[in-house]
Amino acid sequence: MPGCRLAGDRDNRLRRRRPEVVGMADVLLTVGTRKGLFIGRRRGGAWEFDESPYFNAQAVYAVAIDTRADTPRLLVGGDSAHWGPSVFHSDDLGRTWTEPARPAVRFPKDTGASLERVWQLHPSAAEPDVVFAGTEPAALYRSEDRGETFELVRPLWEHPTRDQWVPGGGGEGLHTVLTDRRDARAVTVAVSAAGVFRTRDGGESWTPSNSGVSAVFLPDPNPEFGQCVHKVARDAEKPDRLYLQNHWGVYRSDDAGAHWSDIGAGLPSTFGFTAVAHPRRGDTAYVFPITADSDRVPADRRCRVFRTADAGGTWEPLSQGLPREDHYGTVLRDAMCTDDANPAGVYFGNRNGEVYASADDGDTWRQLASHLPDVLCVRAAVVG
Repeated sequence: MPGCRLAGDRDNRLRRRRPEVVGMADVLLTVGTRKGLFIGRRRGGAWEFDESPYFNAQAVYAVAIDTRADTPRLLVGGDSAHWGPSVFHSDDLGRTWTEPARPAVRFPKDTGASLERVWQLHPSAAEPDVVFAGTEPAALYRSEDRGETFELVRPLWEHPTRDQWVPGGGGEGLHTVLTDRRDARAVTVAVSAAGVFRTRDGGESWTPSNSGVSAVFLPDPNPEFGQCVHKVARDAEKPDRLYLQNHWGVYRSDDAGAHWSDIGAGLPSTFGFTAVAHPRRGDTAYVFPITADSDRVPADRRCRVFRTADAGGTWEPLSQGLPREDHYGTVLRDAMCTDDANPAGVYFGNRNGEVYASADDGDTWRQLASHLPDVLCVRAAVVG
């Protein structure tokens, strides 16, 4: 059955490590891959992983760890080649899973569309039971019961520019959802390849918000929409400050996405997929540069995370503990994250099937897993 936990040989996929530091916060780490979900837990500094993947043979593009209630809830967007896509949830940190009797996310018949994939699951920062889902075809869904049922946000689906949206290389996916803890009616989304759209009235109307972001592959490199935005993250201290990783270009907005400025100077390449903000420290964000859209390997073939501590004024390579030899592991848009520990944990996985973790804001790294299937998404949170 889809979503059941299957026993199996570890095949040297996950390595048990010695404890790091006694007294560290307990962290849950979820790793969505092309062939299932892997769950790890850090207790007292030591990492352990479950013996085999959940959702065996399903591609897991979206995971959320919802810690807003007393009992954390895990949400997973699974994609079975036989059963199709679905959203599952667990209220016991992954020991058991529930799939709704009817699909949690589905397109109404009058749209003429069918669900290809759930790209994003995002617990709202402003409403305690609300969860958003981003899908392919590019659409936004809203749940008011912590992700058990969802409804299509029609004004975005019916946006007058939609017939001009073009799928990115990985499909036409709504892959980023940002909510604002100050205002439940303010939501920002990003679509490949349509760009950033914002609402300030709870989804009744949506405005393209791509001023300053380039689309080098179009005849007009500065269109109102049509950019291939790969990921957007919100600053921890300045909610109107956003960081954006574009198909080419790294950008910052200081007005909630209305205007963008280039902050890519100092990076070995401005092509990449992921962008992550530090969970507490303002002006601090992380990217993983890729050589080019035509050569999708780490920039200079070196496994390095780059961090800015001054909102993109300068960038620092972080590589202590990461492989030093030539490296070819691409990090996808949702395959990097932080937890909410102090110091912050930073995590990333790559298409080589490796997972790396830092327990000190990215200063030093260690490998947690190897030989997994392609890593599609990584999420972590303090749960103890």
